Amino acid sequence: MILIIEDEHALASALAALARRMGRASVLCATGARGLEEAAAGAFSLVVLDIGLPDMSGLVVLERLHKLHPTLPVIIITAHGNLENAMAAKQLGAAAYLVKPLDLPEVEQTFADVLTAAPPLPTASDEAISVMIGAAPAMQRCFVEIAHACSSEAPVLISGPTGTGKTRTARVIHGNSARRSGPFISLHCAALPEPLLEAELFGHEKGAFTGALIARSGHIERAEGGILFLDEIGDISPGVQARLLRVVEEKTFTRVGGREDLRVDLRLITATNKSLRDEVRAGRFREDLYYRLHVLEICLPPLSGRKTDLPALAAFLLGSMSPDRTLQLSPATIEVLQRHDWPGNVRELRNTLEHAAAVAGGPVILPHHLPRELREPASTISGSNDLDSLLAGWLDEKIRAGMNYRQIHEELEGMALRHLLARYGGKPTVLARELQMNRVTLRRRRQSILRRDDAPGSDT
Repeated sequence: MILIIEDEHALASALAALARRMGRASVLCATGARGLEEAAAGAFSLVVLDIGLPDMSGLVVLERLHKLHPTLPVIIITAHGNLENAMAAKQLGAAAYLVKPLDLPEVEQTFADVLTAAPPLPTASDEAISVMIGAAPAMQRCFVEIAHACSSEAPVLISGPTGTGKTRTARVIHGNSARRSGPFISLHCAALPEPLLEAELFGHEKGAFTGALIARSGHIERAEGGILFLDEIGDISPGVQARLLRVVEEKTFTRVGGREDLRVDLRLITATNKSLRDEVRAGRFREDLYYRLHVLEICLPPLSGRKTDLPALAAFLLGSMSPDRTLQLSPATIEVLQRHDWPGNVRELRNTLEHAAAVAGGPVILPHHLPRELREPASTISGSNDLDSLLAGWLDEKIRAGMNYRQIHEELEGMALRHLLARYGGKPTVLARELQMNRVTLRRRRQSILRRDDAPGSDT
């Protein structure tokens, strides 16, 4: 039997109908107090719990449910997903965390997974959760993925464009994981040539190379008991990839110039602004290492895909960079910020606000305090001409390759859908809702693209 604690009657009825279709009876409660009474009196195999209840927070209900039945799985649903709620739910033992509007096929799969899964992991400590700002749909899946990563020991791959906060995300995971008392060691792989990267990562023995006057431990050894974060992992050479694979699989390594195998206890978090899957296809990244690194993956969206977060992000950044000075954005300034595409993402936003804070004399940042390129964007005509030129060249190439109109149309549509899915956090239901597209049509076209990409000889 499934206990559904949800005050929205239509949603509660839909969840009950879903339970019936799965052959499960259900009990509906519109308040937290009533739900706790039913949980104390009945025998349930699953609880579906809304955070926003009329009489108390669903997180309070979750905590009390856990005390009543420590192994009873609970699925949290919420209309306002954020990292704090996701982390709190995970720490209190929630088996899953879903954000409204719900995709019923996804809910049904979650029900099935939870009902057949082992009991939830033990709860984590109550240490304060690091702040990450975001209420846009594209960020909701990220919060769930981060919460999973905090309660696991598996390797994590953080992907996303430059400036989206991959290092900050890694630090959040470290600060809320079982290894938070251990070190957080970070290394930017793209900033070092191969010989130096290898020595920095694995350490070296005395005399291993010219200038190696003493033996020196590397980042791997310094990360003992904690987390090693490798940024821009897609830029490491094949030789370093092979040595890193051994660390991941065997937790052993040798220093440069050494012969002794050294053991290490660490957790690996990596980040990249590239598609490692494409790098594997191109032969530039080892497939076995790729699969070992992305056991858990967190895909951070570009700032252009979550512009509704701009006011809250800007307020947070202004507060952190000027703690002794109260600054706020005028409505006109917010409009200017939301018109910009933010190719540099959150990092570019921070630099923009630092400029504005330095220029503004008063407490309100006005449009003329922003950098000139934001106030006076380049004409869109030149951008349109550039796109027309690129498209014409691409079409000429495809025609020379013998492609017909249908094939050209399918490839163009595939590229558009891949970019749009990335923009909306990889969530088809959000893409369909935001662009007013039929979800069934989107699912069918996406499946067709995936089949074509996986076909032998495909290079898209």
